[in-house]
Amino acid sequence: MITLKQAAAWCGGTVLPEYENVEFFGACNDSRKIQPGQLFAALVAERDGHDYIPDALKNGAAAVLGQRQLPGVPMIVVPNSGRGLMVLAAGWRRELEGTRVIGLTGSVGKTTAKEMCAAACGSLRSTVKTLGNLNNEIGVPLTVLSIPRGTECAVVEMGMSNAGELSRLTRIARPHVAIITMIGKMHIQNFKDGQAGICRAKLEILEGLEPGGTAVLNGDDPLLRAAAPAVKALWFGLGPDNDLRAEEIRTDTRGISFFAVGLGQRIPVRLPVPGEHNVMNALAALLAAQCVGIPMQTAAAALADFKNTGNRMRIFEARGFTLLADCYNAGPESTPAALKVLRDRPARGRRIAVLGDMLELGDHASESHRAVGELAAQCADLILAYGPLSADIAAAAGDKARHFLDKAALLAALQELARPGDAILFKASHGMCLEQVLNEFTM
Repeated sequence: MITLKQAAAWCGGTVLPEYENVEFFGACNDSRKIQPGQLFAALVAERDGHDYIPDALKNGAAAVLGQRQLPGVPMIVVPNSGRGLMVLAAGWRRELEGTRVIGLTGSVGKTTAKEMCAAACGSLRSTVKTLGNLNNEIGVPLTVLSIPRGTECAVVEMGMSNAGELSRLTRIARPHVAIITMIGKMHIQNFKDGQAGICRAKLEILEGLEPGGTAVLNGDDPLLRAAAPAVKALWFGLGPDNDLRAEEIRTDTRGISFFAVGLGQRIPVRLPVPGEHNVMNALAALLAAQCVGIPMQTAAAALADFKNTGNRMRIFEARGFTLLADCYNAGPESTPAALKVLRDRPARGRRIAVLGDMLELGDHASESHRAVGELAAQCADLILAYGPLSADIAAAAGDKARHFLDKAALLAALQELARPGDAILFKASHGMCLEQVLNEFTM
């Protein structure tokens, strides 16, 4: 537990004397989701969190972090509650001396790699992980504040869309192991020098690396290789010059198998998830687990029971169709990977790709969507493209494709064209809300 007096000292806030000994553990910025005993962070953005303080207290909040004192409310008052939340989390992280932290980022694969790291570490150690996709300047502090004292391992996902964000987040999490899954084109519109700028921004995660810590890096990524970071590094990938590499990769209807080879070991690995891209996530998790004292053999055994989270390549049967729900996000790297899963998936009928816009690509949008369309024509029998940018997908895919600007029209066409036995992939950036079409189609 944390007293308001302790918390105020960490974040430079003030607390009235009568509330100094009020205790809390964990924090939340949503009054509807607050758990009894947590701190409510009254953030000021599009909505003013102070308006929801009564609801948070009613739902069990022990105290409030805010920018103005309310009468009768135990509060830490700071000039900026968002900044205060970050500094408060950094203060709690300093208390967690025995906790080994794995931090990870990357343009693609970071959430799946996070789940694999947590599964591997959880096989032998008490482990806490980022819940859902809480990987930004609000989510990372909330994650750190949720780590109980005495936790042995914590896996903290860190996202970014601009330079400087990871620099701030990694100084909160202070990882002992820092993973970068790959450098892609996500958010490339925010970087004038393209992927080189993205690479520099991703490498910011190393700024918070604990002394003696280890970077676990994608050795097949030329930008990361060229960066040659000045820290201890272990490289993973398919190439022979990696510290840990995958050999004899095989796929079947139950998932993927391969041998993890390196560091004097040759370990059989079985993943109950589709997509050869997940081999890279598994290699990163195996290396990270070994860095925090989990034998690679033990970590590999834990991955045999791995289950992914959210709408990330969730494959299930409904109404006679095989549905591949992968509509949490999309980009020039992840969409081709999903199309290859569709291509390799056994199907009694046709393969249908329902593809939406890939956002935040700036000047690279047209060429990226056309490349996806060309690949989609090789992997699918029918392509239904949705959104203004996806006109390029349809154009590149040719006669196999139809284009839609309206979700209702897309849904109607899918309902008309799909036949039982078909395998259907749903893939788009999160902002396209393609899961709405998926949910209505399966009703």
